[in-house]
Amino acid sequence: MEIIYETLIKYGLNITIAKYLYYFILVIILLAISAIVLLIINKVILKYLEKRIKKTNYNWDDILLNNRVFQKIELIIPGILVYNCAIFFDELYELISKLSIIYILIILIIIAKSLIKSVDDIYRQFPISKDRPIKGLLQVIEIVFYIIFGIVIVSTLIDRSPIALISGIGALTAITSLIFKDSIVGFVAGIQLIWNDMVRIDDWIEMPKYGADGDVLEITLTTVKIQNFDKTIVTIPTYALVSDSFKNWRGIKEIGARRIKRSINIDITSIKFCTKEMLEKYKKINYLKNYINNKEKEILKYNEKIENTELLINGRNLTNIGIFRIYAQNYITNHPKVHGSLTQMVRQLAPNENGLPLELYFFINDTNLTGYEAAQSDIFDHLLAVTDFFELRVFQNPTSYDLKKIM
Repeated sequence: MEIIYETLIKYGLNITIAKYLYYFILVIILLAISAIVLLIINKVILKYLEKRIKKTNYNWDDILLNNRVFQKIELIIPGILVYNCAIFFDELYELISKLSIIYILIILIIIAKSLIKSVDDIYRQFPISKDRPIKGLLQVIEIVFYIIFGIVIVSTLIDRSPIALISGIGALTAITSLIFKDSIVGFVAGIQLIWNDMVRIDDWIEMPKYGADGDVLEITLTTVKIQNFDKTIVTIPTYALVSDSFKNWRGIKEIGARRIKRSINIDITSIKFCTKEMLEKYKKINYLKNYINNKEKEILKYNEKIENTELLINGRNLTNIGIFRIYAQNYITNHPKVHGSLTQMVRQLAPNENGLPLELYFFINDTNLTGYEAAQSDIFDHLLAVTDFFELRVFQNPTSYDLKKIM
């Protein structure tokens, strides 16, 4: 390399100009060599490596390739080349060597970031990743890497030992804690969420305070990302899931069923005892035939001990609301969309200003929102339509149509 410098001097150039021109030529040569080396690596080595990776049956190497880990590793080569050639820059040796070291460290940070992302992507290939996500932990590791590399870079610039620099950071602990407060609190909260199995990826959670009602997409160091059913994205601080209350609907996916708890309000004035004609009509209903026959025998036996049974108020008698309740119970029990092994119940609630609530409590065996709503609608369509058959009226507040009929 000194030959270039001597040649420039020989042609009568000023020493200073010759030196800077020498440096410029040297930089051009180094850049050219680096470009040639990188081109060979890209066109030969990486192409060969890519072909080999695509032939393997493993996923981890494909993930490393997609995250361009190998392409980023090759970027270290120019830094190593410049560092080894820094001796040719004479009085700029120290500056060039420091800059090349810093460049190598920055590339190492970029490689570390890609490797951490690759670890997370590989981990997501396993089912356990939904129960125990590690993205928050990896983010902490990433921050630690940044701190370590930052200390080494600063120590290289000021030409001091990293250990001496670390010893002086103790006084900045309070400031550091303040700056990374959210990250520290989020990390602790993230550990609590995972350890206590409070939230998993793909869980359906509901948190009205933050406008969240959807599936968990991502759990990170400081935030939990949720996609609502209207496809909007809500980001909630991780610590909020620990400090505030939220509803997790995971159970409906685990049991494969979703609950319905809904009432039909019956007009109390339409409730009455059943006549013989009414009972004969109801016996033709498949879901009621056996019930009415058995109940009639039971009531007849009971009423034998009672006087004046010609008055319905004496003794026991069937009512249209009771018959309808049994019909609704048998109807949901035999419905193909109702989960057979979970609670099924039709009960009366306390009467109120809206009539007598007849509450149906059961589970649909379809957790998909569309299927669930369709099944619920089918069941209540039918039950609302047959109330008139039992000479019952569904309660509703008077409408203009009702007033018009009166007038």
